[in-house]
Amino acid sequence: MSLRPFRILLVEDNANDILIIRRALEKSLATGHDILVARDGQEALDMLVRGNLPGHQSSCRQPDLVLLDLNLPRIDGYEVLQRIKSDPELRHIPVVVLTTSERDEDVVACYRLGANTFVPKPVEFERFAHAVGVMYEYWRQVARVPRACRHTMSH
Repeated sequence: MSLRPFRILLVEDNANDILIIRRALEKSLATGHDILVARDGQEALDMLVRGNLPGHQSSCRQPDLVLLDLNLPRIDGYEVLQRIKSDPELRHIPVVVLTTSERDEDVVACYRLGANTFVPKPVEFERFAHAVGVMYEYWRQVARVPRACRHTMSH
């Protein structure tokens, strides 16, 4: 296994949720991760499509995992998901929808758009921390994901 950090793009506009997710990863003893934050859908797409991930000058310019909220300013999570999964250079990146919604219509819509996982955000910190920790462990330790590298910039 590579010693390269596991790069997570967190697309979330709520500062409290950003803090909780960071704390949850630390609590789950998840080491070797690098969390990049986009605070709206447009910023996320700019980072993904242009490969403009802050602090990453190497040829590896894509995240290994995207944690995506649905309710975002500028461009909502549905549109971000649709654009990721319709782009040949991005569609391989696993996208976990992490949202407050538990509506069946949202679950169905996200899977139809290509979400890899749909996780409702628990209200209590301990449950939220546990959910994030399990999700991280699965995508980092259990699942095999394509190496997040873009050698040529086509956009």
